[in-house]
Amino acid sequence: MKLGFLYAGQGSQAVGMGKDFYDNYPAFRAVLDAADPGFDVKQVSFEGPAETLNETKYTQPCMVAFAVGVTKVLAEQGIRPDMAAGLSLGEYSALYAAGVMDEKQVLDLVAFRGNAMQSAVQGRECKMIAVLGLDRDKIFQGTKQVQEQFPELCCEPANFNCPGQITVSGDAEAVDAAAEVMKELGAKRVIPVKVSGPFHTSLMKPAGDALAERFKSETFKEMQIPVIFNALGHEKSAEDGIPALLEKQVQTSVYFEDTIRYMADQGVELFVEIGPGKALSKFVQKTVDVPCVTVEKVEDIEILKEKLQ
Repeated sequence: MKLGFLYAGQGSQAVGMGKDFYDNYPAFRAVLDAADPGFDVKQVSFEGPAETLNETKYTQPCMVAFAVGVTKVLAEQGIRPDMAAGLSLGEYSALYAAGVMDEKQVLDLVAFRGNAMQSAVQGRECKMIAVLGLDRDKIFQGTKQVQEQFPELCCEPANFNCPGQITVSGDAEAVDAAAEVMKELGAKRVIPVKVSGPFHTSLMKPAGDALAERFKSETFKEMQIPVIFNALGHEKSAEDGIPALLEKQVQTSVYFEDTIRYMADQGVELFVEIGPGKALSKFVQKTVDVPCVTVEKVEDIEILKEKLQ
């Protein structure tokens, strides 16, 4: 059975995440014990408080430590992906799964990324909304209208998650205006998204520049399995460099619906979401007719094994 691993992004974190894996699997325990992003990953992941865990500079290393640990546990059980992708931050976990980065490197990089993203818009009031029930053309029409109204502010499509669910992000005043415009264009609902920055918009260019500089001193290995990139919605070409794609990813739209469709077209028969959370499973269900199993708790491994029999 062809497996596609999907790694959750920022926003799925929850206090207590990974505690049952830590208590039950030495491979998971070793990852968190070794993690050293400048704070205690175990304490923030298991005990919070939520306000701390939800800060970008803490969220990103905790989420990736969880993902790396679960990936190692699954590998011990003989469960490995044939293809991988991740939503935003999750792309780093996908690259780890593909052998591009080792455990220490991926955790060091996301710690750097989290700090760079938090610093990029320090003191700037920003928002993100999820727009339900509009197609891409309407979203682009709405954001263009708002940009013309507020030329000095940012309002851009951020995540194309699944049919009928697209996020818009940028400066708070412009995003508030966009919420009203999207309703006028026929949106079924507009929902605020709890994030700490205008991710995947041009406001993240300082973070992209910082990452580009950091990548100059990094060495990446060859991919052992295909990774489907956020900024493309498909595999990279020979000309595409991983550092350039990661730099682009932080400041441009995420094409996750396209990613899911591409993986299904390539023959993925079962998606495995490595959580916490079930957001990506819902995106899969709304996009393609392929089953998806979420692994966020210890008992989920047995459910996955049953699916693979």
